[in-house]
Amino acid sequence: MLLKERSESEGLVAMRYLNTRIELTKKERFHYLNLEKGYEGELKFDLLAKNLQEERFIINDLLLELNNSHFQIDSLIISQGVIHLLDIKNFEGDCYLESDKLFSVTTGREYKNPVNQLKRCATLFRQLLQNLQQNYPVEASVIFINPEFTLYQAPMDQPIFLPTQVNRFFRDLNNTPSTLNEAHQKLAQKLISLHQTKNRFTLLPEYSYDQLKKGVYCKNCRSFQVTIKNSDFVCHNCGEQERIEQAILRNVKEFKQLFPDRNITTQSIYEWCKVDLCKKTIRRFLKKNYAVFGKTRGTYYK
Repeated sequence: MLLKERSESEGLVAMRYLNTRIELTKKERFHYLNLEKGYEGELKFDLLAKNLQEERFIINDLLLELNNSHFQIDSLIISQGVIHLLDIKNFEGDCYLESDKLFSVTTGREYKNPVNQLKRCATLFRQLLQNLQQNYPVEASVIFINPEFTLYQAPMDQPIFLPTQVNRFFRDLNNTPSTLNEAHQKLAQKLISLHQTKNRFTLLPEYSYDQLKKGVYCKNCRSFQVTIKNSDFVCHNCGEQERIEQAILRNVKEFKQLFPDRNITTQSIYEWCKVDLCKKTIRRFLKKNYAVFGKTRGTYYK
């Protein structure tokens, strides 16, 4: 049973916005593409997890805090006798381990060893369980989900599942009976209640309002080549159509995330969207979908 859905992190969503509206540096774009690839790998894992049988609770995207230390859990599977703490990696290409360090075979680039990150996460999670007076054993593993990934010189005692072992991981789970009770339910709900909705360690490049390109872009191909036809925005690049109101609200959401300290006003959204719409239409959309605060020129929306 899936108790907590997976969604894009705030960092990933913000980087998508910025990638569309400014020219990212090579380093910033590399970071952005890694976020996209990581999320894609997590979704691949979720598709496989849907086939799990027996009684199990699945909790995705947990951001927890213990003694001012934050730690992220990609997927948590609560079974009858064990909790599986899983770190999903969507690496591709050929890598090798040497002296506990991870390197790319082709470029020689060093990557953070996910096993080291996993050990820290597992230690903090076990301490959290102790604080909650829970005595469940925890099995922590790194799941390399991408079939195009190969890891050379991997020690057999490392808590990793390579792409050729992922199906076996799920098969072994399915072959292990699991019956959950009220205690499992309470633990799952407690962990979800401890989830931190804001990640203060999200890394974003510096940007300003004036730097960002204004306008409505296509929700499908992210092209700014859109025009209004009847009640829709139509993309001249891919043909995607989107209702005008939905497109404006999508841009309001983007504006709100990128500039949380700025008020949402008719004027600010008019300037942000930069489309051939009158302010009256934008005001109507805002009034319909947001609470109104203030009067006349000082009116803003939340």
